[in-house]
Amino acid sequence: MSLHVPRNRPFHEVDVFSDRPYFGNPLAVVVDAEGLNSETMQRFANWTNLSETTFLIPPTHPDADYKVRIFTGSEEFPFAGHPTLGSAHTWLEAGGVPKSAGVVVQECGAGLVRVKHDGGRLAFAAPPLTRFGPVEDAVRKQLAAGLRLNEADILDASWLVNGPEWIGVLLESGGQVLGLEPDMAALGDLKVGVIGPYPAGFEVDFEVRTFIPGDAMIEDPVTGSFNAGAAQWLIGSGRAPEDYVAAQGTVLGRAGRIHVKAEGDQIWVGGDSTTCIQGTVLL
Repeated sequence: MSLHVPRNRPFHEVDVFSDRPYFGNPLAVVVDAEGLNSETMQRFANWTNLSETTFLIPPTHPDADYKVRIFTGSEEFPFAGHPTLGSAHTWLEAGGVPKSAGVVVQECGAGLVRVKHDGGRLAFAAPPLTRFGPVEDAVRKQLAAGLRLNEADILDASWLVNGPEWIGVLLESGGQVLGLEPDMAALGDLKVGVIGPYPAGFEVDFEVRTFIPGDAMIEDPVTGSFNAGAAQWLIGSGRAPEDYVAAQGTVLGRAGRIHVKAEGDQIWVGGDSTTCIQGTVLL
């Protein structure tokens, strides 16, 4: 049995969902992770102390350009949004050439995800929801307690599972979202995204916050997977236009911007990415 010998591997840290460096959601990317086992990946992801760390390896599907494994500090995700955009950005920056011009095909635990250029920024095709529909009464009560709200304040709450098991909560306004002071213990193990609209003419259309109890970062700066699910929910129910911009990370001092666009039956979730750190990591 051969012993794995660590070596220097190309490594980037990328800021995703903001055109201002250090105002989005950072992502650690190990560009050449071939040969690393799951335990090593998980340990390194925990060490980075970021919301997610990704590892790029050769694809196993003939249509894919690369394969990515996505880890939080405590678990592996089959899909996540800001790691998808940041990984595609890094793969292209490292010299990757897609098989189809203008579209990168990423292989991940959730299958194949298309990523395209949209007005100079990357956008991923929102994956289908594997669980969708109103939450149970007991869960709704738990949400109200965890968000320190009256149940009547929750206009709607729905499962929005597309890898991560998100629950979407709709409030009356973006200001109400910004004012939340959640009780993380009361939320238990629920992964919760809260969204509220702004009036016409405001700089952005919605304010978003996401809470992940028990993770290294209990409030995520900007969350692509939740926004992908929320877009399908809100556009499908007529609560959002087919082209809108959401803000996230405001209370954390970030300026995340998620650009959502529906094209027929497909919803695209886009954001800017900037490489902030580039070098090697011993793994």
